[in-house]
Amino acid sequence: MDKQKSSAGQIGYEYDTLMNLLHVSVSKHLLDDHFTLVWANDFYYELIGYTKEEYLAIYHNLCDTYYMNDDLGIHDEELWNQLGAEVIRTLNAGENGYTMVAQMRRRSGEYIWVRMSARFTDEYIDGYRVSYTAMMDVSDMMRMEQEQSVTYDNLPGFIAKYKVGKMLDFTLLDGNDRFFEFFGKESWKNMEYPLFRDNVLRNQSVFEEHREALLKGEQVHFTVHMSDQRGQDAWLQINGSCVGHQEGDPVYLVIYIDITNETELRQMQRQLEAQAKRLRSALKEAEEANRAKSDFLSRMSHDIRTPMNAILGMKDIAVSHMEDPDKVKDCLKKIGLSGQHLLGLINDVLDMSKIESGEMALRDDVVSLPEVLENIVTIMQPQFKEKDQKFSIRLQCVIHELFLSDSLRLRQIFLNILSNACKFTPPGGSITMDVAEGGTEGRITHFAFTITDTGIGMQPEFMEHLFTAFSRERDSRVDKTEGTGLGMAITKKIVELLEGTIEVESEPGKGSVFRVYLPLKIEESPKLDASFPDLKVIVADDDAVMCEYTAEMLRNIGIYADWVDSGEQAVAKVLEAQKKGEAYDAILLDWKMPGQDGLETTRRLREVSKGKLPILIISAYDWNDIEQEAKMAGVSGFLQKPIFASTLIRGLRQYILGESTDGERSESEHISDFEGRHFLLVEDNALNREVAQELLGDMGAVIDTACDGLQGVEAFAASEEGFYDILLMDIQMPVMDGYTAARTIRTLNRADAGTVPILAMTADAFAEDIQAAKDAGMDGHLAKPLDGVTLKREISKYLS
Repeated sequence: MDKQKSSAGQIGYEYDTLMNLLHVSVSKHLLDDHFTLVWANDFYYELIGYTKEEYLAIYHNLCDTYYMNDDLGIHDEELWNQLGAEVIRTLNAGENGYTMVAQMRRRSGEYIWVRMSARFTDEYIDGYRVSYTAMMDVSDMMRMEQEQSVTYDNLPGFIAKYKVGKMLDFTLLDGNDRFFEFFGKESWKNMEYPLFRDNVLRNQSVFEEHREALLKGEQVHFTVHMSDQRGQDAWLQINGSCVGHQEGDPVYLVIYIDITNETELRQMQRQLEAQAKRLRSALKEAEEANRAKSDFLSRMSHDIRTPMNAILGMKDIAVSHMEDPDKVKDCLKKIGLSGQHLLGLINDVLDMSKIESGEMALRDDVVSLPEVLENIVTIMQPQFKEKDQKFSIRLQCVIHELFLSDSLRLRQIFLNILSNACKFTPPGGSITMDVAEGGTEGRITHFAFTITDTGIGMQPEFMEHLFTAFSRERDSRVDKTEGTGLGMAITKKIVELLEGTIEVESEPGKGSVFRVYLPLKIEESPKLDASFPDLKVIVADDDAVMCEYTAEMLRNIGIYADWVDSGEQAVAKVLEAQKKGEAYDAILLDWKMPGQDGLETTRRLREVSKGKLPILIISAYDWNDIEQEAKMAGVSGFLQKPIFASTLIRGLRQYILGESTDGERSESEHISDFEGRHFLLVEDNALNREVAQELLGDMGAVIDTACDGLQGVEAFAASEEGFYDILLMDIQMPVMDGYTAARTIRTLNRADAGTVPILAMTADAFAEDIQAAKDAGMDGHLAKPLDGVTLKREISKYLS
């Protein structure tokens, strides 16, 4: 540590010494109201006539006090305002610095002319940006320009007069003796004189930077690097003023001042400052990256533990209720959903590097929109329930339900937005998700997903950084709200990868509206039996939009439908229909309604209805939470919101017509659809082999196994042609990996080698992994962890 301090002190001493050797005032200031002095070299204090200690004691390093000090009777208000105006102009213009010539008072009371060159840095101290300013006493130069009677030869430096043409060509018109002593008498030849030509071409970029000013006849000040007639290089400061025009071109009087020694020192200074700036920037980036990483891991740790707690908690509940199959079944369902959510979080972490490098890709699976939204409701409902928030999903003109897309990423988009809506909406508030299908072009249909909340809204300043990684609004209203700061950045990236757009509107105190527009590729949906006998159904929901949409769906499948927006009206309508002898065949009833809710309405309907009128609850709430109470009140069944056409058809056939549907089958009830089929399972992990064998065995398949790719190739080669209906191949295996095994099988000299379906079965679930499987000759891809429904669906695609 002592050695580090000693080294740092030595570097600081050498830095200060170099600054002072320049004999140019160099100072460091904060861009605050006082233009506070942070550091200055000795020449700064020499220039103004104070010692460092005197300046600090009298003016406290506050530059405005130096210009305006009532105690000392100093009132340089005009000079101070001139400096302030230039700083503000530069900042507003987005420029990195300025150069100006102004007067400055010295301690003696005399005023000198100084040329200030300031550069704004990316460094901040106490929240204020830092500026470096170099000042040079140019009083002599100013006097020269002001004293018109002084001849060229009496002026310091050397003088020339040029005509500046439209093509930025310079024609020498006049010069003093010193000019010709420096550049040579042949300078009259202009571009025909090699030295003149070389000096012009050497500094062409400098002249180009000042082209507009030169052609307009404005004053110019810049530095050039030229050679004299003896071949010596020199740095020359040029100060040019337009003194007239000739043939429409401006004529400039130019003063050259040799600043070679100062310039070389300045170059060294700039190099040192640039190096120091790079080091500071690298240190700052490293600190920010480390802090962001620590913050990210801390927050992600919390987010991962949340579904883990649910998984472990539901496991304990299931163990303690083994005698209650329904309870165990419910726990297993929630464990599965929490596991899927946990898998999504893990994928987020894995995706971060891909997002940063621009390599993030998507899968292309068959996606069921009803299933995606049902999963979202199941995952989010406990959070809404905990905060007593009202949540609803409303459909508008939704015709298609199956698409080719990435279900995990779709769910991730909506969960990220809904999670934020829940966090930033006070208890008792409402959150609505509207799903609308728009125009269709070929196999592409356009969806608009609008999520509206009655939350606290966002400040306009934060809106600009909403989709920036790790950004969280600094607001006392949300200080206790948790989050990684990655959700919206990832959401925007996924939306863009899906070729969609995302928009947001928000106002403090008035909530937020997120709109996600996505083009989705339509997948062929299985035909549903929508033939019904003459039925009459009434829909009751306090959401009029939802009511009208559900009634319209019923009419589209040939069912007469009425709708009302309250429980009281529903009871009245049923009584009225019974009196007319036109009783309803069923009622679809929302569970949560103001006034008379679904529970009370069901009781009243059971009292007044004749026979067993089917009463179906339609709700976004978890059926298990309300099932016992609902059945005791007389509810016949349950339909999960949002109500799609397929959901409605299956529900009506089950509860009104008494038919069994595929929807009644639990995901854990595997139907033996693969009876007599022979599968070869190639998997090195014993536990994974056991899981796959159990799942596939329950479906009726006969399973042979191999523990690595080489064994898999040998088992297939030893079998009779056509014996195996499908091969399930892990990728990461010892001896021979799955890709190599698949390629080897495809090259075997037998008829079925090129046709037998091979499915990759791996935890590598990124889009590039799926493509790698296809490149190896595989037909499909199954992502671990495996589940029976997906396994059955994907395998069925390849079996005739």
